[in-house]
Amino acid sequence: MGKQFTLTAADNHSLGAYRADPKGAPKGGIVVIQEIFGVNNHIRNVCDRFAEEGYVAVAPALFDRQIKNYESGYSPPEIEKSRSYIAKPDWDAMLRDTDAAIKEIKSAGPIAVVGFCMGGSIAYLSATRLSGLSCTVAYYGGVIVKFADEKPKCPVQMHFGEKDHGIPMSDVEIVKQKRGGDCEIYVYPDAGHGFHCDERGSFHKASADLAYGRTTAFLAKHMKK
Repeated sequence: MGKQFTLTAADNHSLGAYRADPKGAPKGGIVVIQEIFGVNNHIRNVCDRFAEEGYVAVAPALFDRQIKNYESGYSPPEIEKSRSYIAKPDWDAMLRDTDAAIKEIKSAGPIAVVGFCMGGSIAYLSATRLSGLSCTVAYYGGVIVKFADEKPKCPVQMHFGEKDHGIPMSDVEIVKQKRGGDCEIYVYPDAGHGFHCDERGSFHKASADLAYGRTTAFLAKHMKK
């Protein structure tokens, strides 16, 4: 359904991206932010799915500053390799690349950011630091707790798995305490990390379906033209 193309960030960095377009007039645009596994098959499928919902969806390749065209599966060696690219994250650079994607699709109408894992944290930071967004959705963003004192400039929805070994519930409780008043925060009792991805062993269909339904309802509510 989609196509590969190139974005240019504010500092003139060129990065790859994947774009999926709806069949009819778009309801708006969604920037899909990758996990640590690059713009892989799962992220492209997320874009395609949002396009079927009526949105222009773009996924910028945020690791292009370190390694071009990186995409990975979910085997233990691949997970270990992928983690090396986020050992010293440059959040400002990744936000510049996210902003390039936002600007690319702003003509589509209202814009949202939806991110997973590393991308979930970037989705939250996009809400606090970037402009022009109608809302953002963060799936299992492990670093949100570090930035929870930053106030979002648009509505934010978050999804966490209670059995996530990488994000302790104590962190989620801190996020709830600091941001529960202005963000929608959901915890899924039977879900672990990466529960939305049907290519991972941690995929949990019931939780994924519930979270996706909440996501699409949230987008529809806040992305009205």
